[in-house]
Amino acid sequence: MTRILVFAALVLALGLGFSWLADRPGQLSLVWQGQLIETSLMVAASAVTALVAAVMIVWWLLRVIWTSPHSINRFFRARKRDRGYQALSTGLIAAGAGNAVLARKMSARTRGLISADQEPLIHLLEAQTALIEGKHDEARKKFELMAEDPETQELGLRGLYMEARRLGADEAARQYAEKAADKAPYLPWAAEATLEYRSQSGRWDDAIHLLDQQRAAHVFERREADRMKAVLLTARGEEKLDAEPKAARDDALAAMKLAPTLVPAALLAAKAYIREDNLRKAASVLEQIWKSDPHPDVARTYVRLRSGDSTLDRLKRAERLEAMQPGSVDAMIAVAGAALDAKEFRKARAKAEEAARLEPRESIFMLLADIEEADTGDQGRVRHWLAQALRAPRDPAWVADGFVSDKWLPVSPVTGRLDRFEWKAPFGQIESPVEDGSVDEALRTLPPIAAHAIVDAKKAEPERVEAPPAASAMPIAANSDMPAREEVKPFFGGRPDDPGVRDDTIPPETKSRLRLF
Repeated sequence: MTRILVFAALVLALGLGFSWLADRPGQLSLVWQGQLIETSLMVAASAVTALVAAVMIVWWLLRVIWTSPHSINRFFRARKRDRGYQALSTGLIAAGAGNAVLARKMSARTRGLISADQEPLIHLLEAQTALIEGKHDEARKKFELMAEDPETQELGLRGLYMEARRLGADEAARQYAEKAADKAPYLPWAAEATLEYRSQSGRWDDAIHLLDQQRAAHVFERREADRMKAVLLTARGEEKLDAEPKAARDDALAAMKLAPTLVPAALLAAKAYIREDNLRKAASVLEQIWKSDPHPDVARTYVRLRSGDSTLDRLKRAERLEAMQPGSVDAMIAVAGAALDAKEFRKARAKAEEAARLEPRESIFMLLADIEEADTGDQGRVRHWLAQALRAPRDPAWVADGFVSDKWLPVSPVTGRLDRFEWKAPFGQIESPVEDGSVDEALRTLPPIAAHAIVDAKKAEPERVEAPPAASAMPIAANSDMPAREEVKPFFGGRPDDPGVRDDTIPPETKSRLRLF
C-alpha cells in the first residue's frame, strides 16, 4: 500500500511539473562542437526524462542478469525450506495424534530438508516420536540436546522433568524443576513443582522467596498467591514456636493479614502470645477468628487459655464463646464439655442434646455417654448413647487427598501439594443416614436409670438434692418427653453373654421367666 501511494505521488508530481512547463513556453539553445542546437523547453525536459528512464531500465536489466544465479538458488532453497516446514508441521500433528509411523516418516523427511541447527523443533518431533514408540532413552537424549540450546532450554527441561517423574527419580525431577524456575520463574509447572519440593523439605524461606518471584511474574493470581504465602508463613512459624515465640508470632500475624480465615495461623498466633504471657492478645486473636469461623480447635484453646483456671472459669469462657456465635454446634459442644468438667450435669446434658438436634455427630453422642457415665453411672444408658454414636456421621477433621489427620499440615502427605488440607467430614464413612427426629427418638427410647445407679449416684454426691425423693428415683434427661414413673424396677441384665445377677427377692413363680428389663 505504501509503494502504491509513493508511485502515485511521483506520477502526480511529474504531471504537475510538465503542466507548469507547458504554461511557460520557452526556447533552449545549446552550442556543442560548433553546432547550434535550438529546441523548446518542453522537448528538452521530455528528452531528459526519457534518458533517465532508459538509464534506470538498463541498470535493472544488468542487475537482474548479474544476480540471477543467486536468485535462482534462493528460490529453490526457499522451496525446499517450505517443504521441510510442511513436513515438520505434519510430523508434529501426527505425533500429537499418536501416529508413530507417520511421525517417524515426517521426521526423516524434515531432516533431509531442514538442518537441526536451523530449526530446533526437529529435536522436539524426534523426541515425541521416540516417546510414542516407547524409546525413552532416545527421547531423553533429545531433551538433553534441547536443554543445551538457549532457544529450547525450557522445553528440554520440562521433558527431562516429566521423564524423571515417570521413572520416580524425585531428586532429579527436583533439580530440573529448580533449574527451570531459576532460569524462568514465570513457568507455571516449574514454579509449582519447585514450590512443592521446597515445602516438602521444609525450606520455608526459599519457598517464600520463590513465591514472591512468581507473584511478581504473575504466575499465580493475587488471592491464590496470598493464600499460599500465608500457609508458608504459618508452617515456618510453627517450626519457630518453641525456640522463637516472637518470630513465630510475627509470621502468624503476617499470615492472618494475607488470609484472615486461616484457622491454623490464628491458633499459632495465640500460642505464641501464650508463651509470651500475653493472654489478653491471645484471647483477642481467638475471639477474632471465632467470629468468622467457629472451629473446635479455637474453642478448645480459648477455654483452656489460662492453665490455672478452675472448671467454673472454663465454663464461663465457653459460655462467652457461645454468646459470640449463638446457634453454633461447636459452641454448644464446648459449653457441654466445660459443664461436664465443672460437674454441671444438667447444663451439660441440655447443651449436648441441643447440639445433637441441630447436627448429629459421633462426638456429641460420645459426650452424652460421658455425661451419663459421670452423672448416673448407668451402663445401660451409656451403651444406648454409644450405639447412637456408632450410627451417627463422623465429625469433621483435617482431610487432604483422602488422608485424615488429627492436626493441620501445610503439605499433603499423599501428593506433596501445598495447602490441601480442608476441615470437612472424611469421605468413605459408613453410617446410617440420620433422619429428622432421630435424636428425639433416641431420647424417648433412653432406658430408665437402674436402681443401683441411683444408689451409687446418691453415695457419690449426697449433698445434691435436686428434686423430692419420690421424683428423684426416676431422673429424666433434659428435654425428654418420657413420663415419670412412681416405681422403677431394677435392671439386672448385662451383656448378651452375661446371665446377670441373681436376685433372691424375686418370687419363685417368676424365676423361670426370662426377664430382660
